[in-house]
Amino acid sequence: MGTTKNVDMSMTEVEVKVVADTTADDQTTEQADAAAEDSAPAAAPKKRRTRSAKYTAVRAQVDKTRQYDPFSAIELIKRLSYSAFPGTITAHVILKEKEAGTTVSVQFPHSTGQSLTVEIADEDTLKKLEAGQIDFDVLLATPAMMGKLSKYAPVLGPRGLMPNPKVGTLLEQPETKKKELESGKITLRAERKAPLMHVVIGNTELETKQLQENLQALVTALKGKISRVSLAATMSPSVKVELSE
Repeated sequence: MGTTKNVDMSMTEVEVKVVADTTADDQTTEQADAAAEDSAPAAAPKKRRTRSAKYTAVRAQVDKTRQYDPFSAIELIKRLSYSAFPGTITAHVILKEKEAGTTVSVQFPHSTGQSLTVEIADEDTLKKLEAGQIDFDVLLATPAMMGKLSKYAPVLGPRGLMPNPKVGTLLEQPETKKKELESGKITLRAERKAPLMHVVIGNTELETKQLQENLQALVTALKGKISRVSLAATMSPSVKVELSE
């Protein structure tokens, strides 16, 4: 069976949410910390993690009392990233309390390194679903196809792939929507129970100026809704960012 990428499509248009795993390896630990250290609401005390010497060394180079300007923050993240591969840079956004569940559309000016596989439902799609194969991130459909797709609702629904007019995936002319989605326009959704967003803005190989412009596109889309932002790479400590909206 094919696997879908880490894309949530349960609300308006396509919802992209990058959620940090909390498994034991260094990579996922650093992503979790980027969200938890600066973004997480108060919760019950957790067991203190044992940090690697490498993480402790790079974390010591970040002034946790300071908010860095976007350019400096990105430069610092790129310098402190210690993965053996290009690290994904994620913006961990704390929205104002009333903004939990909010959605916004954003068109990043530069590639974030993430792409969507968009499929328009047809007879070939039905054959793949019958065989248990899902090799797309977004499924678009016309109203005429819904009768045939309804059989697969138990499979598509839990994955957020069932076409629905409320999320913009059930429409008369899906070809136009397909081009739009594949061009990089995305709709971001905050967590339902907390005013948090975790959004990939690129990786450590992207030029700092391009990363800064992607970050600014996100900030502009969320104008007036942001409380705080921090950045982190796949394996790096988080850095607080000072933003002027």
